Parts: sequence; structure tokens; C-alpha cells
Amino acid sequence: MTDNTSVLVDLAQGVLQLTLNRPDKLNSFNEDMHMALRAQIQRAHDDDAVRAVLLTGAGRGFCAGQDLGDRDPRKGGPAPDLGHTIETFYNPTLRLIRDLEKPVVCAVNGVAAGAGANIALACDIVLAAKTAKFIQAFAKIGLIPDAGGSWSLARILGEPRAKALALTAVPVTAQQAADWGMIWQAVEDADLMAQAQTLAASLAAGPPLGLGLTKRLIQAAATNSLDAQLDMERDLQQQAGRSADYAEGVTAFLEKRKPEFKGK
Repeated sequence: MTDNTSVLVDLAQGVLQLTLNRPDKLNSFNEDMHMALRAQIQRAHDDDAVRAVLLTGAGRGFCAGQDLGDRDPRKGGPAPDLGHTIETFYNPTLRLIRDLEKPVVCAVNGVAAGAGANIALACDIVLAAKTAKFIQAFAKIGLIPDAGGSWSLARILGEPRAKALALTAVPVTAQQAADWGMIWQAVEDADLMAQAQTLAASLAAGPPLGLGLTKRLIQAAATNSLDAQLDMERDLQQQAGRSADYAEGVTAFLEKRKPEFKGK
């Protein structure tokens, strides 16, 4: 494991594990952590050795969102340009996560608040420790949900629940998040990382092309018409069916052995 100070990085068996590492600040974002995380997500795009990503946090929290310590209005000076912060730091990283045609697993080990909650929700499969909580904390400080939160909450939960969470900042427990379909599973705290690592390793051993196309297809369904989605299924299945991975998968099935996918 290498230490990039604010993000711990480990690549093993095709899984790029990224650990937000400002535990004394509940892993809240400063510029260094923004740029370190973005660099590693970009690495996942560029490096064929990376076949899945696992994102988690160090210490007792996953991520408390933006570090407000250097935004203290008591220090005086002009009001901060938060639009610039979003456009410069959050939005590029969120787009990289969504556009990455490799599975991104998130293990929420503690509180996920504000942008921290919404970065977790942008990942493909989210597991959370049973003591973890998701909090749309923006309403408590006069802000609006960012880091894709207004989009993901409405898409996952529907308008009534999305509005209630965003307007009240009421914490959602991991189990409630699982029951509502916000995340995949709530697991015992002691089992979280083992289960997340096993899941990520399983995905990394799967067919990279097929998994990436599946992610693209499901993300497109939210805005596609049925006809457009059927056409997209046809085109992507044609591409997958011509791959060496498909041939290997069928051959392994017929030979009753474990397939060895190469992403080709």
C-alpha cells in the first residue's frame, strides 16, 4: 500500500483500493484530497491492470463532505465561490466515477455526510456498516445538495423522499438506506471490509468488457425511451458477443471450469 497522504492506494488482484485518509477530519475534502482521489479514478480509466475500484474511508467515518475549516466566515474576506469549488473539484470526479466502465464498489464505514454521502451514492455498488449513516447535511448550513445529490436522490428515491431528506437533513441509517434501495447492503461493522474486498475481487475477475457495457447500459436507462434502450441493448450485445471474453465464458461453461477473462 502506498500513502498519498490524503488517499491511501493499493492495487492487488485487479482491485484498486482507495482509502480517504484524513481521519482526524472525518475524511472531509480539502484540495489535496480532491486532486489525489481524482488522479486515482483517472488511473482506473487508463490502467488495464485496474479492473475494479473499491472506495472507503479511514477511521470512524467515511467522509463528512467538504472541510469547512478553511471556509470560516469569521475570518472575514469575500464570500467563497462555491460554484467554482463544485466545477473545479467535485464535478470532474463525479463524472469520472460515472463514466468509468469498470465496477466501483463503495464501503461506507461510518458517517457519510453532505458531498461524502453523494459521492458514495455515485458508486455502482454500495455496502455500509450497520452503524453508518447518510446525511444530506446541506440544509443545516444554508446550502443545496451537490456532488450529484439532487440527481441521485430523486432518481433512487423519488421526489417525496428526496425532498424530505434534502430539506430536513434527517440521518438515514444503513439499514434504512438498504431497505429504501439507496445502497446494496447493510452489513455488520466487523464484516464490512472483508465483504467489500471479496465483492470487488469477484468483479475484478469477471469479464471487463461485459461489465463495463452493462454499467453503461443501466446508467442510460434513466433517460432513454424503451425503443432507444432496446436499440442500445442490441448494439452493445453485438459488441459483447464478438469479444474473446464471450468465447472464453461459453467455452469455460461447456468445459465446466472457471473462465479466465482478459477484457478483449
